[in-house]
Amino acid sequence: MTSAALPDTPCHLDGALLPLRDAKVSVLDRGFIFGDGIYEVVPVYQGRLFGFASHMTRLARSLAEIGIPNPHSEAGWRSIAEQLLAACPPAPLQALYLQVTRGVALREHTIPDGLVPTVFAMLNPMKPVPETARAAGVACVTAEDFRWKKAHIKSTSLLGAVLARQISAQVGAAETVMFRDGLLSEASASNVWIVRDGRLSGVTPDELVLRGIRYGVIEQLCREAGIAFSLRAISRDEVVAADEVLLSSASKEVLPVTQLDGRPVGNGRPGPIYTRLYALYQQAKARAE
Repeated sequence: MTSAALPDTPCHLDGALLPLRDAKVSVLDRGFIFGDGIYEVVPVYQGRLFGFASHMTRLARSLAEIGIPNPHSEAGWRSIAEQLLAACPPAPLQALYLQVTRGVALREHTIPDGLVPTVFAMLNPMKPVPETARAAGVACVTAEDFRWKKAHIKSTSLLGAVLARQISAQVGAAETVMFRDGLLSEASASNVWIVRDGRLSGVTPDELVLRGIRYGVIEQLCREAGIAFSLRAISRDEVVAADEVLLSSASKEVLPVTQLDGRPVGNGRPGPIYTRLYALYQQAKARAE
């Protein structure tokens, strides 16, 4: 795709609003050279930011993990978001993309002092999950988790996730569910949950797992619905034998997996825990900021 084919919707780059097709960064930006940066994706429903404070907490945590100073307070990030929402055409479902890289420097692995971070933000349409997929559930495949061991950092270095997602894309599946040493970690772009005997379980977030914003959302929804909730180590055997398997992410919200490696999950249909959580999620969206 050429730059002329890009949309002319406004984006934010280092304090300025300009058409997306005109936004440029240096080829020596460490985000381009090394993937040395952090990003966040905030869902926007009917112009309302969903879980913005939680996303900003995670953004700050990821920046601190790699030693990039946060260029804005939460209020400053919200101001950028509101500028974009005011400048871009309204849409029922959007994604606010925020990215901070370490900045521009001559190429060397050592991190120079005094760099000025590059700040970029844009609004994109976010495709909803088709109703047919919600009604029937989706198919996933499994793979060994070959990514780096700092998955808790929401880094722009996403080659591992890209390659993992391609495993499922090549066979027409929705996601790649990954395991390390026989234990569930996460999917290429989603967190994974299992249901057994009415109890929802997810993996305890540590350095091997990104703590998705849906962790807090789903825990709260389970509390509202009286669904037993736990975070713990989950074996591959437990995933295979689960009554339900669910994915969660900003774009998927919560989504049922009804086939794993060609075999049905549970009875092969979306289950009652998914149905309850999805309905409650829609109510939570209606209360968005």
